[in-house]
Amino acid sequence: MTHPHRGDFALNARLLRITAMAAVIGALSTAAAYVLLDLIRFFNNLFFFQTFSIADRSPADNTLGAWVIVVPVIGGLIVGVMARYGSDKIRGHGIPEAIEAILFGKSKMSPKVALLKPISSGIVIGSGGPFGAEGPIIMTGGAIGSLIAQYFHLTSAERKALLVAGATAGMTAVFGTPVAAVLLAVELLLFELRPRSLLPVAVACAVAGFCRPLLMAPGPLFPLQTAVPGPLAMMSCVIAGLLCGALAAALSASLYKVEDLFGKLPLHWMWWPAIGGVAVGIGGYLEPRALGVGYDVIGDLLHNHLAIGVVLALLAVKAVIWVIALGSGTSGGVLAPLLMMGAGVGVALSRVLPGNDPMLWPMVCMAATLAGVMRAPLTATIFAFGLTNDSNALLPLIATSAVAYGFTVLTMRRSILTEKIARRGYHIYREYGIDPLERHFVEEVMTREVRTLDAGMPVDEAIATYFGSGQLHRAFPVLRDGALIGMVDRTALASHSARVPAATVGDACGDAEPLVALAAESCRTVATRLARHRLERLPVVKDTESLTLVGIVARSDLIKPSLVHFDDEEKRERMRGMPWQSQSEQP
Repeated sequence: MTHPHRGDFALNARLLRITAMAAVIGALSTAAAYVLLDLIRFFNNLFFFQTFSIADRSPADNTLGAWVIVVPVIGGLIVGVMARYGSDKIRGHGIPEAIEAILFGKSKMSPKVALLKPISSGIVIGSGGPFGAEGPIIMTGGAIGSLIAQYFHLTSAERKALLVAGATAGMTAVFGTPVAAVLLAVELLLFELRPRSLLPVAVACAVAGFCRPLLMAPGPLFPLQTAVPGPLAMMSCVIAGLLCGALAAALSASLYKVEDLFGKLPLHWMWWPAIGGVAVGIGGYLEPRALGVGYDVIGDLLHNHLAIGVVLALLAVKAVIWVIALGSGTSGGVLAPLLMMGAGVGVALSRVLPGNDPMLWPMVCMAATLAGVMRAPLTATIFAFGLTNDSNALLPLIATSAVAYGFTVLTMRRSILTEKIARRGYHIYREYGIDPLERHFVEEVMTREVRTLDAGMPVDEAIATYFGSGQLHRAFPVLRDGALIGMVDRTALASHSARVPAATVGDACGDAEPLVALAAESCRTVATRLARHRLERLPVVKDTESLTLVGIVARSDLIKPSLVHFDDEEKRERMRGMPWQSQSEQP
């Protein structure tokens, strides 16, 4: 039987309006990304070369000598003061803060965050902080989306869609990877998969992708072409995935141990970024290419342009200063450092892993490290593909990322992103599933045979007949000329009888429009209505015009769909009737 009222998705009349707003936010986030990258270059030139310029220069080319140790300390000190007297929301690497705002802050961000986050990140990264621009732009773009949503008085769900649209559009603008940005939204930020959120995000990322060449260089950041993987590559993918998963787990555990150590210092957290800056400065003095974003270094690693000794030294220094700096609570992103460290592991493994072009493994390992740390294997796979446009690497990318992801899922309770939020007292459950109440409708669970009261019945008679010792139900629908006028229980009848001795049941219902449910409504919609009005049951009517009663739905009815979930998740069944299966073996 066809049900014309049922569709694949819930209808949302405001979807087109929200999507149009997301397109504007996509363009604004692209401009914000451009400003952020210019800020990083400006402060990089100011700190390391004492010039006012936005030229793209590597901090490794500085001539400061030992004075380079002081530069990250100055940057950390400035950002610590900004965080204390401006907004402490600028601390951290951006994605956990965005998740927290979405899940526990009704997707509300302040104008301070939109202004101070890019400035603070520009200072930190420009002074040598070993971070990327993606975390700050996720916060900045998210703040733009949230502020616009607040200005137009949108709902929390709509604010979330626009916040994530701005965040992912900013990531698209920085890296030129719109598909990976959409997947980042699905795997990390939206916590749902609905047209009301997916469509605005996809449109914002598409707009950012089209706008990006107007402000930044077009094409992939790290163009690469590897050979088609051979049969031995599959086993190599497993080995690389396990090692990258172990690296991801080690980095996550180390980060929070360092954060715990900073928490024990007898100093206000405002001073922590400056202390972390000391480690960054020393690391930058020993290995200058570990400073800053390091996109040029990532390119060299992907093309195997560095000697293995240099790579190992760079990998060790980058990991140490990144963990210490991030643990100090400064401002900066995690994607670029993870790409560099993962690519470094890949360069080392390419010397020993059989089965394909050696340039494959730096790319594969940077994706797998990202998948393990963030527990987002699809994002990591398509992100690496978008950065390189190497279609030959897609199969090894998904295989290695899946192994690294599986390793961290089995060995770590929380990721580097959710651990920070958990330490603030919140728990995040990242498994998605369709709510059974969304899949089932009232007509499937309601009671169809309903005892009713006539509106003309005297109250005393109704109490004696229906609410005496043989009472079957706690409340009954009341009909007048076949149409529903309300629900009554003993308390309502007794209260009205005390005030008006000759009252009828219809008088006890009053003149207010009755609260009802429709047979075509989802169980989730009705459950929300019951909770909102603190009711135990609702009469079900054919339509709101005739108010013809067709049933009644109670809270106890709404647990019935959960039995389907129980059968799917817990009930184990054996295939029946197989030729080799004896009758006694069949359950």
